[in-house]
Amino acid sequence: MPRHRDTPPIIGRDSPLSRVRNRARAAVAAGPAPRLGAARRRSDATELRPLSRREEALLKDLLAKPIDYIDSEVFRQPDAEQYVYGLDEVERPDVSWYRPLMEDLIPSRGRLDTPRQGKSVLLTAAQERILFLKFNYARFRMRELQDALGARRPDLATAREMLRWHAIADGFREQIAETNLALVLAMAKRVRIMDGEFSDLISEGNMALMRSVDKFDCGRGFKFSTYACRAILKAFSRHGMKSTRHRQRFPTDFDPAFEKSDHLETRRAEAVSDSAAEVRHIMEQNEADLTSVERTVISHRFGLGAPAESIPLTLEQVGQIIGVTKERVRQIQNKALAKLRATIEGAELPDDSQPGTSEN
Repeated sequence: MPRHRDTPPIIGRDSPLSRVRNRARAAVAAGPAPRLGAARRRSDATELRPLSRREEALLKDLLAKPIDYIDSEVFRQPDAEQYVYGLDEVERPDVSWYRPLMEDLIPSRGRLDTPRQGKSVLLTAAQERILFLKFNYARFRMRELQDALGARRPDLATAREMLRWHAIADGFREQIAETNLALVLAMAKRVRIMDGEFSDLISEGNMALMRSVDKFDCGRGFKFSTYACRAILKAFSRHGMKSTRHRQRFPTDFDPAFEKSDHLETRRAEAVSDSAAEVRHIMEQNEADLTSVERTVISHRFGLGAPAESIPLTLEQVGQIIGVTKERVRQIQNKALAKLRATIEGAELPDDSQPGTSEN
């Protein structure tokens, strides 16, 4: 039977082609904004200001796929919005402890201290139910707007309404996640942490926590921590298996020393080696016209002699070998060094140079 030309093609609701079409219709419809009903009328004229590029991109993402929410009988009541958002306010947590704690934990890889008292908020089951009702009701309203649009482009008022409910839902989602940040650290104590994997483990746990917020059904009567802890541990298990497969495929461990260049140290070592070889050559050929005593002092002081004499000796030890005091050894050494320096630099030794006049 031929299909009517106005009938849309049969495409999966969440298929890639459907998402592309949803993004294409996310642009606000042209023309004047329609009149709002009494429930949606706003006294503030800035509510209908044109969308910015960032808001348009966010709207495209919101309309790209169906918005999920956890349904409740409360949402079908005539005064559901007044009832849900008329419930008691829940105190927001203080998460100022989180970032400094992460900066301390990542280098140490194992000192998992829980936040100090007064820094976290422990919610009751009733408070969790209030937060999740407000969060899911906002997503429920977004889904209603999305279903009402169908394949049409949203007008400016509808786009503003969609973004407003998204901001409300995102705020409660963030509050729930921040209240339960310590759950990730508590679950991390139960797993074995390898070197260099702590930050990845915490990231996996935080993402599992956010997914748990989206999927948790407060109507079943359980605490959120009961559901989230299992999800976090499961995320840790998946991360461990993924890391194990990666190490088996790439057995070389990460070494931070490989990330640091040793070019300067290598050049410096080469320069020192070349200089020592040049001094050794001058000593062997006696190009600096050193006396036998001077050669003996330099050889023993700087380990330039035979392999058996390659250990540098102190002034006192050299003095015992040649039978003079250590002060006299220092004077002989300085005079010999002056001759060597003059030979290396191609200069002539001053006539008035006397033993002990050089500072080196």
